[in-house]
Amino acid sequence: MRMAPVLATAISSALLSLALAAPAQAASVDYVALGDSYSSGVGAPGQSGTCLRSNNSYAAKWAAQNSPTSFQFLACGGAVTDDIVKTQVPAMKSGADLISITIGGNDAGFAPTVITCLTSSDSACAAKVASGKTYVANTLPGKLDAAYNAIKAKAPGARVVVLSYPLIFDTSTVICEMSLAKRRSINSGAVALDEMIKSRAEAAGFVYSEVRDEFTGHGACSSRPYLNGLTVIPPQNSYHPNTNGYAYGYLPAFTGSAS
Repeated sequence: MRMAPVLATAISSALLSLALAAPAQAASVDYVALGDSYSSGVGAPGQSGTCLRSNNSYAAKWAAQNSPTSFQFLACGGAVTDDIVKTQVPAMKSGADLISITIGGNDAGFAPTVITCLTSSDSACAAKVASGKTYVANTLPGKLDAAYNAIKAKAPGARVVVLSYPLIFDTSTVICEMSLAKRRSINSGAVALDEMIKSRAEAAGFVYSEVRDEFTGHGACSSRPYLNGLTVIPPQNSYHPNTNGYAYGYLPAFTGSAS
């Protein structure tokens, strides 16, 4: 009887066909999330510790969905480029092969600019934004280069995804805590910042991922905002992504660039 060998061959062939037809499993990765509050998850529920990290951040959500071999969550609310060089990169384990980062907003004076625009005139707001743009043009490039070079030195083989910042405000609505002129000024500052980040990220050989498309129509003061407006409790949530901003704004932008 040759039924057993024939049956075994048929089963083996069927299993091979199923294996070939099945979707390939994602390669294991060691993932590190660097950066500032827009990567740590400020603005969403569940923030903890001095760095205000949240499991609702895009980084934690991506790790939960993709089960990387390891996940280092080093992003910290309030971080500037010097913190990347002096604190976050040194804390990275060697061998990271996927890294995400948002950085540069605090260097450019995000918080002081927002405070000025909240408490002063349209012209004072515009002047503060203009000062930030000058910093972005003249000083920030070197700061970004230093941060990116530190990352490359520690993880030369890693895929590094640099994410942009969204435009903070919707400018189609009438009712908002800031005038239309102030909202336009702040958004113009975000554009200048993102353009510089893109330039330096690409010069470093990193992947730049623009999030403005995902946030279009969902700025602060819109009917379906992905960003918080002025928030009293807790105050740090002001003008940061909310849960939807991380889930439907940053997460898709990162996922699409992570491989």
